[in-house]
Amino acid sequence: MSKVAIVTDSSPYIPEQIIKENKIHVVPLTVIWGEENFYDGVDITPVEFYQRLEKAKVMPSTSQPSVADFEVLFRSLHKEGYDILAILISEELSGTISSATQAKKMLPEANIEIVNSRTLAMGLGFLVLAAARAANQGASLHECKRLVEKSLEKVGVIFVLDTLEFLHRGGRIGVAKRFMGTLLNVKPVLAIDNGLVVPLDSVRTQKKALEKIVDLIDEKTQDQKNIRLATLHANNPKTAQFVLDLALEKIPAVEQVFSEVSPVIGTHAGPGAVGLAYIYD
Repeated sequence: MSKVAIVTDSSPYIPEQIIKENKIHVVPLTVIWGEENFYDGVDITPVEFYQRLEKAKVMPSTSQPSVADFEVLFRSLHKEGYDILAILISEELSGTISSATQAKKMLPEANIEIVNSRTLAMGLGFLVLAAARAANQGASLHECKRLVEKSLEKVGVIFVLDTLEFLHRGGRIGVAKRFMGTLLNVKPVLAIDNGLVVPLDSVRTQKKALEKIVDLIDEKTQDQKNIRLATLHANNPKTAQFVLDLALEKIPAVEQVFSEVSPVIGTHAGPGAVGLAYIYD
């Protein structure tokens, strides 16, 4: 039986220690800022990104990894004797899967499978972790892929933004655009559903928005087993810790991960965004 290598992109921003422990391979997206290009999480960290964003006159944009980025990694892993499972950011939000698919075609001799996670941030991260843990215990490529596919309906991301401005500017707002023009004094509660950003509710204060996130996740995970929770925050660690503590009072999580929002996601979410990702067995 061949070994299985798990590949993902930088959008989940899985904490570095967890990446190392689980032998996960990451292909970074790119943040484009004027004439400068930064590999997400490699050339620019979240702290550096949000500090610069606060003062920037030119707003950043993002780009998917190149075909060459995937081809180089796929080729290297294939030479090392690995089968490859790439679990990537929602195809509806990024062209990352397109790049990976083109790279796969360049290596017909390699055993490569690609999964559209239909999510992002630590929603994607939890799918990647599940596959990596299975692979490290000897699961086959088919078994790892099947595990991820069965988990797609058991994972979610719910978050609140300070503003929809960045999401709107980047064209990632989806049906949440119906909130535009009505959010002068309210906080939008959003989720990723079937790969797209969708509105769930709008409330008057951030505290009530955070309570709403917890209530929604509590409802979705009722009577489920092995619930895992992860924060996602755009330079807002205190609020992220608050919402995680609030969630843990209600939800019996077997694992909790304190994660940031990567620069490439922060480009669209904007500073101050905070939320939770969850998965259950």
